[in-house]
Amino acid sequence: MSNRDFFNLILLAAMWGASFLFMRVSVPEFGAVPMMTFRVLLAGFMLLPLVFIKRRQQVLKSNWKVIGFVGVINSAIPFTLIAYSTLYVTAGFASVLNAATPIFASLVALIWLGQRLSKLTAFGLLVGVFGVVLLVWNKLDFSQNQSVLAIAAGLGGTLFYGIAANFSKQKLVGIDSLSIAAGSLIGAGIFLLPFSIAYWPAEMPSMQAWINVSILSLACTAYAQLIYFKLIESAGATNATTVTFLIPMFGLLWGYLFLNEVFEVTTLIATVVILLGTAMTTGLLQRFTSAKSTP
Repeated sequence: MSNRDFFNLILLAAMWGASFLFMRVSVPEFGAVPMMTFRVLLAGFMLLPLVFIKRRQQVLKSNWKVIGFVGVINSAIPFTLIAYSTLYVTAGFASVLNAATPIFASLVALIWLGQRLSKLTAFGLLVGVFGVVLLVWNKLDFSQNQSVLAIAAGLGGTLFYGIAANFSKQKLVGIDSLSIAAGSLIGAGIFLLPFSIAYWPAEMPSMQAWINVSILSLACTAYAQLIYFKLIESAGATNATTVTFLIPMFGLLWGYLFLNEVFEVTTLIATVVILLGTAMTTGLLQRFTSAKSTP
């Protein structure tokens, strides 16, 4: 990985980690559904001109149904669930929950596709699940249904990411990433629009909230997608997906710096355990040790 690729990896993790910060501070004014509707629609329409510049409009037109469905399960539903969770848990906590996405993707592949797992992958799943349990255990207060629902929503979002990842592998082979990104985001926005109208807040959100959601959409969604695709092209998909390991670090950091969120010891330990489980599940740990042992 070149220095430029490494810089883009850090920048991408910082932006995606910041997305939890913007949701945490602005979802209370917008509501989860309206805010995510604006996020995906604005980002999708920002990417759409690039589809025409790259002459990918026919690809998008020919595959709009499957791309739109991916938008629903990969953006509309999980974005909304995670946004809801930030109403009741910290931005850092939500970002750590999100780090379990590769673990859920492997579980979905195992249950849905019958994909065989190596011993290391299976052990990694167990470690990752233990990390998730450790993370949420002290937060589960069944006398307060809101905290339980928030955690369930956050984990539900990562589950949908896992479903979408496996569905995309099956149905989106050969379709370029730019068309998928633009089309899926617009499809997600169209799906959410009726719900957004129904749940629009009685009081208009403040100007600061509008600025926050605009930054979330333009920087943390549209621009971040472009960086991600460029990173895949130059550094490879495997290196690009390592961003998953950096997002919680930035999520916790931004929450600490800008929202005065406290670093709980159990959260930090659970973060390490989840990332370790994810590294084993995705095979990254094995690749790292193999590369290190190669003379």
